[in-house]
Amino acid sequence: MRIDKMEKIADLALVPPKLNTSPLPQYDYDQLDYGMTIGMERTPKGRLWACWVAGGDSPKAFFVLATSDDDGETWSKPCLVVDSHSKKLPRDRSILVGNLWTDPLGRLWLFFDQSMDMFDGRAGVWAARCDNPDAAKPAWPAPQRLWHGVMLNKPTVLSTGEWLLPISLDQRGGFGPFKGTFAELDPLRGANVFASTDQGATWQRRGCVTFPKPDWHEHMIVERKDGTLWMLARTAKGVMQSTSTDRGKTWAAPSAPKGIVHPVARFHVRRLASGRLLMVKHGDTMDTHKGRSKLKAFLSEDDGRTWTGGLMLDERGGVSYPDGFQAPGGTIYISYDRNRATDGEILLARFTEADVLQGRLAGPRSRLRMLISRPLKNRK
Repeated sequence: MRIDKMEKIADLALVPPKLNTSPLPQYDYDQLDYGMTIGMERTPKGRLWACWVAGGDSPKAFFVLATSDDDGETWSKPCLVVDSHSKKLPRDRSILVGNLWTDPLGRLWLFFDQSMDMFDGRAGVWAARCDNPDAAKPAWPAPQRLWHGVMLNKPTVLSTGEWLLPISLDQRGGFGPFKGTFAELDPLRGANVFASTDQGATWQRRGCVTFPKPDWHEHMIVERKDGTLWMLARTAKGVMQSTSTDRGKTWAAPSAPKGIVHPVARFHVRRLASGRLLMVKHGDTMDTHKGRSKLKAFLSEDDGRTWTGGLMLDERGGVSYPDGFQAPGGTIYISYDRNRATDGEILLARFTEADVLQGRLAGPRSRLRMLISRPLKNRK
């Protein structure tokens, strides 16, 4: 009886959320008191978009977006908000994780999850696609629900032209009062991989990896030069890996990646235009860390088997959750947050591969600790 009741409450997360494209003054910085980064992206004409969580890493969470038209030097006030809370609901309805992604056609995707509380046992990944993200007034259509679960990292475009989308359906089941809900989904729980062969018009579940001691998964996928896929995921044991030789349909048993040691936190790995892999993680070296401090960028010439260079992006404590992209000219952009509940800063590092190899800023446009946003509600 309890589970039936909670599943009925969870159905409220199936109601399509609305995108608020006129969020001021209700969601101006003087009304915000928290900042957890989600991600950032660049659109074809050079506009930067950043997305972060306000409200807390909690059932109170909602999304805020801002833009920059001067390469990250200055940022707009909040220009888009996704907040699905309502006083009419019996429990909080949260928008907690997701990402921004510019697809090969130049369209900007906003992915986000919607769930009752933190995780109601099913949740759901939603996507809204903006086809004119560089316009003075970008047009955002109503979001569409893709599947259950959550996602936190960008899709991967394979050499075959297929797009792979990482979706996590938590192996732990529903949290708190939602424990035991949606047992019929248990065979599907894990680090799922969805594929699109029609440029995002439709997505189909292709494969899944279940990890020992899972912790949100936050999995990322890169295609190696030999065509195999390499997945890295977050677990309570740190980073773990799996590989696929059939474009994501089946996956090897999870293992610990040699030489990569990381706390229970998000990391970032992507293929660069040069062919190198970029990894942003915590720690002075690839095989050490001291918790959520010292965000550092490394490069690999051999698909992650060994790593070189090392550019410290921010040595302070309380920095976390890197995400980013490489612009057509080669510049790398990484967003992250600092002291979410107090400073609430969303920050940007702008650098090059040469900077990483030299271990210092050498590029004329390279800069660290650039401010994207800071909540002001609790500040004098």
